[in-house]
Amino acid sequence: MSRTIKDLHEAIERWAPAATAQSWDTVGLLVGRMDRSMTSVLIALDLTPAVVEEAIDRKVDCILTHHPLLFKPIKRLTDATFESAMALRMAEAGIALYAAHTNLDVARDGVSFELARRLGVRQPAFLTTLDDAVVKVCVFCPVDAADAVRDAMFAAGGGHIGGYAECSFTAAGAGTFRPGEGTNPFIGRTAGPRETVSEVRIEMEVPRWHLSQVVHAMKGAHPYEEVAYDVLKVEQSFREAGLGAIGTLPEPTTLADFLDRTARALDNPALRYVGDPGAKIQTVAVCGGSGSDFIRHAAGAGADVYVTSDITYHRYFETLGNDGHPRMALINAGHFETERCTEDLLADRLSGLLPAVRFVTTVHRTSPVRTWVANR
Repeated sequence: MSRTIKDLHEAIERWAPAATAQSWDTVGLLVGRMDRSMTSVLIALDLTPAVVEEAIDRKVDCILTHHPLLFKPIKRLTDATFESAMALRMAEAGIALYAAHTNLDVARDGVSFELARRLGVRQPAFLTTLDDAVVKVCVFCPVDAADAVRDAMFAAGGGHIGGYAECSFTAAGAGTFRPGEGTNPFIGRTAGPRETVSEVRIEMEVPRWHLSQVVHAMKGAHPYEEVAYDVLKVEQSFREAGLGAIGTLPEPTTLADFLDRTARALDNPALRYVGDPGAKIQTVAVCGGSGSDFIRHAAGAGADVYVTSDITYHRYFETLGNDGHPRMALINAGHFETERCTEDLLADRLSGLLPAVRFVTTVHRTSPVRTWVANR
C-alpha cells in the first residue's frame, strides 16, 4: 500500500498531537507536501548539513527530526544562512522535513519515558501534567439517540480519564423548542407549536486537541437539525500528557553506581552532579533535554535523583536543604545525550504503525558539542 507524508503526520498525531506542543515551538511538516509519496524516512535528533546529504545519498523521501529546523520565520529561502541553506537544499532535492518536538516531549511513552527506561526505571509515570488542556462537552439529545451520540464522541477522542476510556455522565430531563419558519425539525412540524421532548444531557471530558473532531462527530450522530451543546472550561490537569517522568529502580543503588550507569547508558563520560556518592538511589526522575524548571517538581515528588540537562550554576542550589546538604541528587547529563534515544524511539514506534515505510536512523552524531576528559 502506497504511503504519503500525510500518513506519517497522522501516525504522529495519534501518539503526540501537535496541539500539545509548547506555544513557542514549530512542529509538523516544515518542508514539502502532505500528498508526497513516501517509502523511506531518515530520523535524526537535529538537522545538519551532513544529515541532509545523507538523506540525499540514501534516497529517502523525508527527514524526521526531534528538534525543528525553523524556530523563527525566515525571510529568504537562499543559501545565505545555516537554516535557509538546508531548507533550500531539501526543497531542491524533493525531500520533506517533519519535526516532532515538544509534542513528543509531553507524550506518554515519549522522550522522557524512553530516557527513564534506558536508565533502568520501571513503570515510569509523568513527573508533571499539562494544565488548561481539558474541556467538558455537554450535549442534549433525545433518549433514543443517546447511545449513537455518545459512541461517536468516544470514537473521536472524548471520554478518557486516566487509564479509563468511554467515561461519560448522562442525566435525564425535558427539552423544549418551537420550530420556526424554514426549519426541518426531527420532532414536530415547521412553524408548529412548542414541543416538549424527553431528552438526556451527555457530558464528557475532551482534550482540547480533540475538541473539533469530537464536536463534528457529535453533530454527525445527532438527529437534530440544530444541536444544543456547551463547551466548558475544566480547572484541572490533564494526566495523559506531561513533561518528565518518574519511577523506581528494581533495586536500590548508590549515587556513584547510578552515575556510572547513566554515563554508560547515555555515552557521556563526564557528568556534572550534586549529591553524596554514597547516597541511596531508588526513585528516579528524568526530563530529556532542558528540564531545570522541574527540579523542585522532582524533589517534591520524592525523587532520590533527577537527571536532565542545561542546568545553569545557580539552579544546582535548588537541591540543597537549609543545612546546605543535598536533599536530592541532581545530574546534568547533556541535552543531546538525554534526547538521542529519540531517534530509536521514533524508528521503533513508527515502524510498527507504518510497516510499509522504511525508517532508518542517521549515522551522524548531530550535536556540535564535544566533551574533553583530561588525562590525570
